[in-house]
Amino acid sequence: MASFLLALVLIVAFIALVIFLALRPSKPAFYLQDLQLRRPISLGDPSLTASAQVTLASRNPNDHVGVFYKRLDVFVTYRDEPITVPVSLPPIYQGHRDVSVWSPVLAAESVPVAGYVADAMKQDVAMGFVSLQVKVDGRVKWKVGSWVSGSYHLFVSCPAVLTAGGGQPAGGKATVTSLKFTQPTACSVEV
Repeated sequence: MASFLLALVLIVAFIALVIFLALRPSKPAFYLQDLQLRRPISLGDPSLTASAQVTLASRNPNDHVGVFYKRLDVFVTYRDEPITVPVSLPPIYQGHRDVSVWSPVLAAESVPVAGYVADAMKQDVAMGFVSLQVKVDGRVKWKVGSWVSGSYHLFVSCPAVLTAGGGQPAGGKATVTSLKFTQPTACSVEV
């Protein structure tokens, strides 16, 4: 009887291991495809005003596991300081091997920033480039058949290097008249 129970437990454990290895979800891949300024960045002392539209794509690499994006907030940082207000994306379901694309508009209207941040951005503009981070903070769930997992924290960080032109400081205020996104980039994803 004891050997029968041991064999049964080993068979169930083996089946659970095979199912886990076959269905183990991989984290989604995110890409920053574009960042377009809708209004030039204006730097005051110490505040920032800008409006940009970002285009983010997410790809579910799983063959048998779907992804529920329950809450996604997108914002931009410069030197680890938020410079736009977070924008919430609508919740969606992403099927097996599907790709989803979002294009939210991120705005900053006289956002107070630390003095060193405003000074650093003025220097970056004068040097001809600005390095930003587009970040996504949210919650995801995995779906296999009719089973849905618990909620997991998702954090995405996408580097956005912009080349600048026409950013001449005048009277303590700098206005960047043209910033161009250099190239699409892969993002780091933590689940």
